[in-house]
Formats: sequence, structure tokens, C-alpha cells
Amino acid sequence: MFKKIANWLAQKRKERAEAVMFERAVVVRFDDEHISSTYPDGTIQSISWHEINCVAIETNDSGPWGADVWWLLEGTDKHCTYPQGATGDPEALDEYSKRLPEFRDRAVIEAMSCTSNARFICWERRHAA
Repeated sequence: MFKKIANWLAQKRKERAEAVMFERAVVVRFDDEHISSTYPDGTIQSISWHEINCVAIETNDSGPWGADVWWLLEGTDKHCTYPQGATGDPEALDEYSKRLPEFRDRAVIEAMSCTSNARFICWERRHAA
């Protein structure tokens, strides 16, 4: 029984390490015009700041073994998504407060304490002044 538990724990540690490596391998970049996420497979998602209609965070119950917090920048025709922990994630968060009037830091705090499947709206164009 002990060996079975030890093997399970070892597998879960491996899964978490792989999830962390994936999260860090996603790169978030921004400039005055756009924000983008580049995935390890070469996929690039990009949206201009003025095209963003909604910034949301989706959480899921895959943590701590999987990527359980996702940023979603949604426009009418484009989107940009990335996991929390992506390279550039903290800098992007700072940028949201600067560029998006009435960005809801409280929604970010609520999302970070959530361990279930949920969606938190941090900013919506129609509600911004």
C-alpha cells in the first residue's frame, strides 16, 4: 500500500512540474499597441488594447497539478489567453490597471483564492468609464 501511495505522489509531483514548465514556457509580451501570448508550439495569440472588450480569469479544479488559473482577453474577433505563471504574467497584470479604467483588482483577488471551476470578470468595456 505504501509503495502505491508513493508512486501516486511521485506521478503527481511529475505532473505539477510539467504544468509549471508549461506555464513558464508561455510568454506574454505587450507594447503600446498590442498584448500577445506565445505558446511552446509556436502558436501566437494577439489582440490590440483597443480591441479588448473583456478581461476575465477562469479557474478550474485541476490545481495544484495542472494550470488552474487562466487569463482571457476577449475581443469581438480576437482573443489572447495565457495561464497564470506565464513569463511576463506579473508585468501584464500591472499593465491592466494602467490601461483599463476601473480594472477590478478585487476580482483578481477573488479568483486567486478560488479552487473550483469559475469565471471572474476583471474588466468590461461597456462598464468602463
